[in-house]
Amino acid sequence: MSTAFKTIEGMDFAGKRVLLRADLNVPVQDGKVTDATRIERIVPTVREITKYGGKAILISHFGRPKGKVDKAFSLEQVVPAVANATGHPVGFVDTDWVDVSRAKQAIDSAPDGSILVLENTRFTPGEEENDPELAKKMASLGDIYINDAFSAAHRAHASTEGLAHLLPSAAGLAMQAELEALEAGLGSPKKPVIAIVGGAKVSTKLDLLQNLVTKVDALVIGGAMANTFLLAEGVGIGKSLAEHGMDDTVNAILDKAQKANCAIIVPVDGVVAWEFKANARHQAYGLDAMDPEGMILDVGPQSVVRIKAAIDDAATLVWNGPLGAFETVPFDAGTNEIAKYVAARTKAGKLVSVAGGGDTVSALAQAGVKDQLTYVSTAGGAFLEWMEGKVLPGVAALMA
Repeated sequence: MSTAFKTIEGMDFAGKRVLLRADLNVPVQDGKVTDATRIERIVPTVREITKYGGKAILISHFGRPKGKVDKAFSLEQVVPAVANATGHPVGFVDTDWVDVSRAKQAIDSAPDGSILVLENTRFTPGEEENDPELAKKMASLGDIYINDAFSAAHRAHASTEGLAHLLPSAAGLAMQAELEALEAGLGSPKKPVIAIVGGAKVSTKLDLLQNLVTKVDALVIGGAMANTFLLAEGVGIGKSLAEHGMDDTVNAILDKAQKANCAIIVPVDGVVAWEFKANARHQAYGLDAMDPEGMILDVGPQSVVRIKAAIDDAATLVWNGPLGAFETVPFDAGTNEIAKYVAARTKAGKLVSVAGGGDTVSALAQAGVKDQLTYVSTAGGAFLEWMEGKVLPGVAALMA
């Protein structure tokens, strides 16, 4: 596939110091990494660098230390997980980002083919300020810059944007896979395209909805945000979670969708409960017979049938956000059923499926299909901003 961004294909890493912007901002509990997915995704790029004798020098942020050295946010605690994922010894350099001479010495004295992790880039305020002087200090530590952290690409920071302009640069293999999957999802997808958008609030996904209605043929609205759409249409939603006073906003989205010939699919029924707790008494209601004392906590069976029919008509699907309160049984049923249906259509070669966002990844994992879609992004904010049609600074800096 032809790409507008630079890739590592044909790059000579032999004997080179390669600054690899990774996303090592992984969950840690009691000093141990509890989910190494983001680390595992950079392994192919690390191996590509080290097999030719290049030094893979991993730089990353971790948490929010607010520009100060705070050992609670030290990247030293993720080093064992990096070593485990790569199957290779990994050195840690307690980098001082004010004076990088110690880091330079450690990198220069490391043998070819080494893997090193430098200290948290956010231990200095210059990182989030995209300080040109910090970027220059970082650049002095390497000969080549590779960005393999799509999840941080929506930030114009020194290690994600500034540095890319100072050294020969390219997207790593994980970043390349992500960008190609996203291109297949919304850039130049096989049509028709359907999007599923769920979550709690319309207000947090306004840009997303405004962009999607111009790009897709059908848009499924789920989760509590569907209640806001129903409310704007005068449908009784009882005591369901919704944003009030959003009628004008919802109507503007509906008008824009109509002009763009995008079908908006909202629930026609819901699974209703009278208290929000696991295994609460519940019942499916058509929205014309909604109990005013009840809460809609999941899409109902008729809505699931309708969504499946829309998926059957599509060649490409993009998904962000669950369809109900998926963390709580039995209100995960609608999301689980659709997730399994998407996976089955994908496996049958009838659908290109791209999903992302924290809750979406959790929901797909819970349904047991996280690895059965065409691509599942762990990027969170960057995935959302891409879906909103925004330019991602970390990607723009890698354009050929």
